[in-house]
Amino acid sequence: MPKKASLLLVDDDRQVLASMADWLREQGLEVETASTMEQALAQLRRKRFNIVLIDIRLGDRDGFELLAECRRQWPETAVIMITGYGTVDVAIEAIRAGAFDFLTKPLIDQELQMAIERALQQQKVLEENEQLKAQLDLRFGLENIIGRDHRMQRVYEMTEAVADTKSTVLITGESGTGKSMVARAIHRRSSRRDKPFVEVACGALPETLLESELFGHVAGAFTGANSDKTGKFMQADGGTIFLDEIGTASPAMQVKLLRVLQDFEFEPVGGTKTYSVDVRVILATNEDLAKAVAEGRFRRDLYYRINVINIDLPPLRQRISDIPLLAEHFLNQFCRETGRQLQGFTPEAMRALQAYNWPGNVRELQNVIERAVLLGKGPWLDLSDLPPNVTAAVPFEMEIPQGKPLKQALRLPERQIILEVLEANKWNRQATAKALGINRTTLYKKMKRFGLLDATRGRLSAVHG
Repeated sequence: MPKKASLLLVDDDRQVLASMADWLREQGLEVETASTMEQALAQLRRKRFNIVLIDIRLGDRDGFELLAECRRQWPETAVIMITGYGTVDVAIEAIRAGAFDFLTKPLIDQELQMAIERALQQQKVLEENEQLKAQLDLRFGLENIIGRDHRMQRVYEMTEAVADTKSTVLITGESGTGKSMVARAIHRRSSRRDKPFVEVACGALPETLLESELFGHVAGAFTGANSDKTGKFMQADGGTIFLDEIGTASPAMQVKLLRVLQDFEFEPVGGTKTYSVDVRVILATNEDLAKAVAEGRFRRDLYYRINVINIDLPPLRQRISDIPLLAEHFLNQFCRETGRQLQGFTPEAMRALQAYNWPGNVRELQNVIERAVLLGKGPWLDLSDLPPNVTAAVPFEMEIPQGKPLKQALRLPERQIILEVLEANKWNRQATAKALGINRTTLYKKMKRFGLLDATRGRLSAVHG
């Protein structure tokens, strides 16, 4: 039996109370006692107990009253009811009222011990479930989507706004920008968070298998269908289904999807029975669906049906000011996973990361940092720890010449970052400072040092002149 589990024993027979408490302590439990309901409530308010053992008869009070209070105020505490006058009806009443178990006197040591062990085991499982939910929140929550760029701020705002609605969401963006992560963050922030999140990579399956994967099939529907299969839409009932790479769906599949998204009804492949589901649908694509509609490759009515709310994820090359944040995040993540202790990136390495075009976006950056953590030799990740395709992207003029101070050599990439963020924010200094994570005074000083104040005046003159 687990050590240090705490138990409150409530019985109005003081002799029974003392002898049972001694036996329970011998089993390795922390035991407190109470002979009245008032004493029991006082003990429960004072500390948390894993288990409460309650005699149904407590003088002029009823143990069911204490059970009801426990369920109302301390639902995480398991309650075991005990009585010397047990009947089947009373046992059923106790279980329906929320008791974990019901035992009759005289108590058999082994039965009591098993009941306590089962209650503690159930509590352990519930605690592990809560820990897993917390880990899911950490891994897939919005807080794990990194970025201060104004485009990412818009993504955060939209994700928060639509999370707890049933509206269909279309997430667009290049491969590797984090579409799946945003879909999971929407689910984790919704009232469906405790229900299934089912992901389907539509582009990974041929049409015949995709239909069966989504809607299921009945035995004999096609060669190899030896038994009924439940589809992903049914598995996601009550939760969220995420259809990735929706742009690859065939015309026939698009027709079937349109019906499901309109009525949330479908028939399994080879079946005649119609099923209804309650699901929230999130879709993603790295294709230009508007162009696909114009070219006749994607149904116009389906496009309008799925494009209710569009969250567009910017490619990493358009938010280079976020690269240091992401790189540090992945560095810390992989250091935790591998047990390595690294100080960070050298200026040369960080400059290379910001100069690279990142065709694979955030996913590629994550892979590069993982490789660097695994293969890096020193306490700092340097150019030599990065793959050649990344280091080759450093422009010649950004390399540090012999004898040139590091601070001076770093000015060019810093100026370029500030210039790009200024342009993205239409030269609004307040918005730019917020996106860069600095105050307006610091931004003003940097603009002055890099000669960007003159660029601002020239731009305003061109607009008003």
